[in-house]
Amino acid sequence: MNTTTAAIRVELLKARRSRLPWVTAAAFTVAGAFGGLIMFILQDLRRARSLGLLGTKASLTGGIADWPAYFTLLAQTVAVGGALLFGLLVVWLFGREFSQDTVKDLLALPTARTTIVGAKFAVATAWSLLLACYLFVLGLLIGTVIGLPGWSAEGALHGLADLLVTTVLTVLLVTPFALAASAGRGYLAGVAAMIAAVFSAQVVALLGYGRYFPWSVPALYTQLAGPDRDPPGVLGFALVALVGVAGIVATAAWWRFADNDR
Repeated sequence: MNTTTAAIRVELLKARRSRLPWVTAAAFTVAGAFGGLIMFILQDLRRARSLGLLGTKASLTGGIADWPAYFTLLAQTVAVGGALLFGLLVVWLFGREFSQDTVKDLLALPTARTTIVGAKFAVATAWSLLLACYLFVLGLLIGTVIGLPGWSAEGALHGLADLLVTTVLTVLLVTPFALAASAGRGYLAGVAAMIAAVFSAQVVALLGYGRYFPWSVPALYTQLAGPDRDPPGVLGFALVALVGVAGIVATAAWWRFADNDR
């Protein structure tokens, strides 16, 4: 067993023994169920009012209850909720070493520090992709139960592809939070950076400059900001890739030269 495989197994063991996998799975379950509820309401507004799911004076306009719309809604859920949940994963993976005072043990190991960082990012990426696949499978079950129209295998594959692309974009954008958690030596700095990025993404997208701000790109890709907004384009995707690579390299460099002074 090489050091990289051993490091990944250790990070997986840490994750398995924590409550975070169950918390993230529960969060995506709620998100998928809420999306199904929206589709159920849009299928028949009168039925929704009679069941107390929609106020008598409330109305939902412009919504379509079918499989393509549901797949789009799931991708939009990842674009927004993923920035928080995937960000929490990364902050936890790196910040826990400082909050639990285990970083000095990691720094003393003969394993290369860049290998440890790579293992943490590998686990975060795999974890995020598994959550996205879980959300898609859950969406298939919910959509089948409520009887959504417009099903096609091609549409389902397209929906899965959009969901995975959105997940990859979001995972790339949360890598700088690992640097914040590491340099801040705990969770607080990472969470603060995450909140600032998510808030700024919403503001910049509303102002119409989202394609120039990497953290707004996933929302634009899933048309969460509206179909009238310009798509992110090559520049937007390039900025996301640049942020992802910069976050990984900067975090690895910080760990490479970090010292424990506690």
